[in-house]
Amino acid sequence: MSSTRTPLKWAEPVRDGAEGTRAPRQRGVRVPPVALNLIALVAGVGLWAWLASVGVQALPGPVAVAGRAGELIADGTLADDALASLRRVLTGFALGTLLAVPVGFLMGWYPVARGLLEPYVQFFRTVPPLAMIPLAIVLLGIGEVPKVFVIFLAAFLSSVVAAFQGVVGVNRTLIDAARVLGARDGTIFLKVVVPASAPFILVGMRIGLGSAWGTLVAAELIAAQEGLGFRMQSAQLYYDLPTIFVGLVTIGLLGLLMDRLLLLAERRLTRWQETR
Repeated sequence: MSSTRTPLKWAEPVRDGAEGTRAPRQRGVRVPPVALNLIALVAGVGLWAWLASVGVQALPGPVAVAGRAGELIADGTLADDALASLRRVLTGFALGTLLAVPVGFLMGWYPVARGLLEPYVQFFRTVPPLAMIPLAIVLLGIGEVPKVFVIFLAAFLSSVVAAFQGVVGVNRTLIDAARVLGARDGTIFLKVVVPASAPFILVGMRIGLGSAWGTLVAAELIAAQEGLGFRMQSAQLYYDLPTIFVGLVTIGLLGLLMDRLLLLAERRLTRWQETR
């Protein structure tokens, strides 16, 4: 008695329509990022107002902080403080980044430079920049130089590792292909390594910018006469919470604006990179 077996067949994809076309996948409604940002902002301010209304640790509400900000804007105090802090952050951040990029490239491209410089970089990365304030005061005095130096150190240590990792992480296939085509080391470095490292460098710059702003308040402990950090520390002595919140919000807004500018530059300079 013989039995017949039906041959196995692969399952046919589900098709729709008379012409046998695939049914399109239904995707969820995508909310624009700007709308999500606005929702998060409204929710955050609403939560802040609710916490202030229930009297959490005498927390000032958005209305009180806005009123204090209006007073500081009217007498020019907020503008002067913001410009002083912005000048210090930009100077320290620019100097730190300008030094971090070549140092990171040297460490990543030349093993000898890596062996000589990496121990110092890793050593100082474990020392908080704020711990350098007493030394900066003793060696550099109490003028603008020690303030900028502390901010510079924070930006440099955050950016140099990103630049170094960018060079080390370049695909060896690209370098080998360039050598096969007869390119010299200098050409390979400029045409292959630098463009491939650009995303890492820009991410390191964003991290360094955050570190620079994070160090600002402590840096302005060094005999400052103006600045957002100085104004917040002065307000602390009188328990002036609205002024402290004005300083916090101003620092956050300035930092956010600068970060968005760096993000825009990153998108323009790395258009070739595959994104999700």
